[in-house]
Amino acid sequence: MPDSLLDRRLGPILGAGEKAIEKAFGYRTAGELLAHYPRRYARRGELTALDELHVDESVTIVAEVRSVQERAMRQRKGSILEVSITDGRGFLTLTFFNQRWRTGELVPGARGIFAGKVGSYRGARQLAHPDYELFPPDADVPGLDGSARDWVEQPVPIYPATASVPSWKVAKAIGVILDLLPAELDDPVPDDVRTGRGLIGFAEALRLVHRPAVDADWRRAQDALRFQEAFVLQAGLLRQRAERRATGAAPRVPGKLSAEFEAHLPFPLTHDQLAVGAEIESDLAGEVPMNRLVQGEVGSGKTVVALRAMLAVADSGGQSAFLAPTEVLAGQHLRSLVAALGPDLAARLRPTLLTGQLPAADRRRAMLAAASGGASIVVGTHALLGDRVSFADLGLVVVDEQHRFGVDQREALRLKGVTGSGASPHVLVLTATPIPRTVAMTVFGDLDVSTIAELPAGRAAIESHVVALVDHPGWEDRIWQRLAEELAQGRQGFVVCPAIDAKTVEDDPDALAEPAAASGSAASGGAASGPVAPPAAVLPVLEQLRAMPALAGRRIEALHGRLSSDEKDATMRAFAAGDIDVLVATTVIEVGVDVPNASTMVILDADRFGVAQLHQLRGRVGRGSVPGLCLFVTRSEPGSVARERVDAVAGTLDGFALAQVDLELRREGDVLGADQSGGRSSLKLLRVVRDGDLIADARAAAEAVLDADPVLAGHPALLSALARRLDEQERAFLGKA
Repeated sequence: MPDSLLDRRLGPILGAGEKAIEKAFGYRTAGELLAHYPRRYARRGELTALDELHVDESVTIVAEVRSVQERAMRQRKGSILEVSITDGRGFLTLTFFNQRWRTGELVPGARGIFAGKVGSYRGARQLAHPDYELFPPDADVPGLDGSARDWVEQPVPIYPATASVPSWKVAKAIGVILDLLPAELDDPVPDDVRTGRGLIGFAEALRLVHRPAVDADWRRAQDALRFQEAFVLQAGLLRQRAERRATGAAPRVPGKLSAEFEAHLPFPLTHDQLAVGAEIESDLAGEVPMNRLVQGEVGSGKTVVALRAMLAVADSGGQSAFLAPTEVLAGQHLRSLVAALGPDLAARLRPTLLTGQLPAADRRRAMLAAASGGASIVVGTHALLGDRVSFADLGLVVVDEQHRFGVDQREALRLKGVTGSGASPHVLVLTATPIPRTVAMTVFGDLDVSTIAELPAGRAAIESHVVALVDHPGWEDRIWQRLAEELAQGRQGFVVCPAIDAKTVEDDPDALAEPAAASGSAASGGAASGPVAPPAAVLPVLEQLRAMPALAGRRIEALHGRLSSDEKDATMRAFAAGDIDVLVATTVIEVGVDVPNASTMVILDADRFGVAQLHQLRGRVGRGSVPGLCLFVTRSEPGSVARERVDAVAGTLDGFALAQVDLELRREGDVLGADQSGGRSSLKLLRVVRDGDLIADARAAAEAVLDADPVLAGHPALLSALARRLDEQERAFLGKA
């Protein structure tokens, strides 16, 4: 039997109730269930604002029964019991079928907690067959004695729940475990660390978070448990980081190739590029694997910085793999690298393209060049991750636009460079707009971070405007007039749609779309109810634009993921050469496409894209001396989350500020798992937006403990907490992240 109550299985403790808990939440031990903390606290005397409930929302509410009515069903035998409940302002109907017996307890004036999914019947909101628990009938009448009044005012924990396991059933199951909880538990946070911060002990915190007598109780409990969570996670990150750094890496030092490249650069590097380059060179020269994130605004020159790193690796006889998210971008990166290197260096380094849509013969040649070491730089899409792809001496992995790749994909490429002795390649990650988890992991300090905020001289400004058709439907014609005005000045433009045709959202196999981005506007915070309009689509928009008198005579073509690799490449080359005036495209042009003469970006249904996507798309214009114009077209309602995203992007060109907005809108995602963002999070009480200072404090405390005791021999409770908190999959993730 496990030594700690926290490790005991739920079955012997809860009996038959254990299966429902495990099915609903996946919990198997007492410790896992005790860490299912309340999401809020209500009071038995308070009422919930019923007018703020939304259809299809699963709710737990405190309310009072106003009236009870029973009526016969029209189409079949039986009766319907309708119970009206109120918060004093709004009303909600509880509906029960053939359950007359409930009239004995659901009487006018009764108060309780009701849980269910909000539905709608004839325009009125209702809960069909809700679960409920009523408060004692004499709990809130005048003249209560002290103990009864305390009971009424005691906070009521409201737990994250499911339809089968409502909040009070969770509370009862947790109560069974709390009754077994010893007076003290071994605390993962050392006594001196905890007392120095005025935090209560672990066992007391668990009791008070689940059974508070007053609000101050659960607040003290949350303070202690939140710090403990940060401390344990930081200790896990630091231990894993130390293990990875102990594997070693081959030093890579710039030499003749790097010097030759520097001498022939046609433009001066910015101060930020030089500073970040120096940080990277220092990492590469060491015997510890680099794991560095370079954040840089769109067009700030991250690719040049990455190329200098690849040349340093080539100078030592090693290879670099450059992972790009799309075929279009991989091809463009290859052409850009060749152009930047010049004919002589390019001939010696043999930059090679490897993508999934290459002809079989070309693909075999590219794989041979990588495996033999003949290609010092291999640029590709997810095809680089294939089992048959190998390298002679992979010294550096560069991941462009890291939010477009999963952790497992990045790790698969890194493992191709692990040597027989266990030495790892260096890893360099590039991003223009950090997504929520990147910001979260940065706050957690898991990556070395460099920033390029300075833009090269001569870059034009970009004007951004929200075209809100829900407020101004007459503005639609003006969008295309404005595009025509830009074309009349000899410039070019993009029109971006979230779908290819009326039924097909972008399906480019290499376009690994940003998670939680391209959902319909209702689903992503747009319209509150009613049918969702189909997304704007490339093919119908293409025909619409070709038929417009304002664009008569203009060369308008399409680019999307259904085209072959050759078709996409030919279209992009024609656009870059000025042979196409307007490109109607999906997000295949989201990153890296560089056409200095393109001045205008029209994004249709902009509310269907994420913050990072919108910022990246806008970055396709204003890349030369021609001023940029970006029109975010949306039908989302003012005040919706979708509209907030669009307004935020239009309001600033600062990608780092937008990353913070994105984090606040979408949360940090599953910091210890595969989810990039969204509501699911393995964090319990921590929130990265709010708790950055606390996390930094916990990291400093964890560093001090590990510096003094690297194997934690004197901290068995922390070792147990790490084993409990970080399962095998999560420990593996920490190593990859």
